[in-house]
Formats: sequence, structure tokens, C-alpha cells
Amino acid sequence: MRHSLACPLLALLIAAPLPWQSASGAPPAPRAAASATVDPEAVAALTRMGKALRALPHFTLAATTRTDYVLDDGQKLALAGTVDYKVLGPDRFFVEIRSDHQHRQLFYDGHTLTIHSPRQKYYATVENLDRSSQALLSDSATRLGVEFPLADLFLWGTPGFPTDVIESALFVGSERVDGEATRHYAFRQPGVDWQVWISDATHLPRQLLITSHADPALPDYQATLKWDTRRAVSANELMFRPDGATRIAFVPVAQAGDADDKGGL
Repeated sequence: MRHSLACPLLALLIAAPLPWQSASGAPPAPRAAASATVDPEAVAALTRMGKALRALPHFTLAATTRTDYVLDDGQKLALAGTVDYKVLGPDRFFVEIRSDHQHRQLFYDGHTLTIHSPRQKYYATVENLDRSSQALLSDSATRLGVEFPLADLFLWGTPGFPTDVIESALFVGSERVDGEATRHYAFRQPGVDWQVWISDATHLPRQLLITSHADPALPDYQATLKWDTRRAVSANELMFRPDGATRIAFVPVAQAGDADDKGGL
């Protein structure tokens, strides 16, 4: 997972100690030692969340995002965006990624992945994939060089997201996200810290915060998720229509170094 968390409300933090703090604000020794352990209940919450996600026959998801980008001098920029998913069954989806700097659409019908750039009016396809959405998203970054936002939503609760790599897991506390009661958990695994706020009512994730250790600046990726699991999603909604866009070649990541001048996407 890709993608520092500062809180200016120091007075509030002092007045209301966090669950793992003593009244003085300092973590007591026994709990400090426990903070580096894996709380079974936190892992169980992930399992419940995975089951809830896997049980959805279809859904639409609207996410507001904030992504940190690190400049060459170490300065961080936080850029806002949105991610929208429409998912039907185990192997059909549409995702749209928007920001002031980027607009991409990706369509998958179980066989063909289409990547569309509406602003530039180009698209490229990868055919004969014949894989489930989970299988596609689990290795799309390394196999195709295509990174899907919020891909873990498809992997939680599957072998593609093993919990035995988790080095630390803890329950932070009960909180509300957009008025909905959630339970806030924090996890650490090699190269990344991440937090998730899970709905009490649906066991679906309502918010994510991912902090990458790959850069000393510790960039974050944050997403707040709004689900619609009731409205039916039709196959027609997930169909790509060129509408005047020009098809160009898709170059897999393994070949990209040899195809810089060939017009590939």
C-alpha cells in the first residue's frame, strides 16, 4: 500500500487522553510494550470486514481522497481527489479516478481491461486476461504497471491479503465517520502503517489512512468511503464506449523500458 499525521488540537489531546494513554498523557509501561503486539480482536475485525466485503454481490463506492506527494527537497504536497467504483459480481467493475491533475477510467469485463484518458481522448486495452477482479488487482501493479486505487477492498479476506504479515495491531477507539459509528484500528506491516475505521452496522470500511515508510517524509494516503450496496449495478454501466477516443498500444511494465518511443500507454 502506498501512501504525517499532525493534529493541532493539543489542548483536546491533553484534556482527553487516548485509550492507550494514562491520565498524564504518557503511555504506561505495560501498555507500551503491548502496543508492539498483535491484538487478536483487531485481526478478527479485519476478518469480519473481509467477509462483509466478499458477501457483496454488487456495490457502488464513492471515495474522497487525499494523497501526499513528496518533492525532491522533501516538501510534501497534499492533493485531493475522488475515486468511484461500480462493481458487479466477481469479475466486472468500473473505476473512475479524478483530480485537478488527472482523470482516468478503467473498465474490466472479466476478459478485457480498458484504460481510458477522457481528457486526452486516448484508450488502451489488455485482452485475454480471463481472471477474477481479485486476481487482476492482486498483481496488476507488478504484472501490468497499473495501480488501482483502493485495491485492498478486493483483497481483504482472501489469500491475497495474508494477516500473518501484520507486525502490530491495536484497537484505537470508537469514533464517528460522517455521523456513522465506527471502530478505529491501527496496523503495521513491513514498509507501511495503516489505519481503518470499520462501520459498527455493516462491518464495511468507512475510512482509511495509509502511511508509507518507503520515503523518509512518510507520505499519507487517506480515503473516506461512502457505500451503496442496495442499488443494482447493470452490465451496461460497466461497458466502455470509445465515443471518438483513439486507441493506442498498451505496453506491459516488463516491456516499457524498450518502448518509450512507440506511443504506448
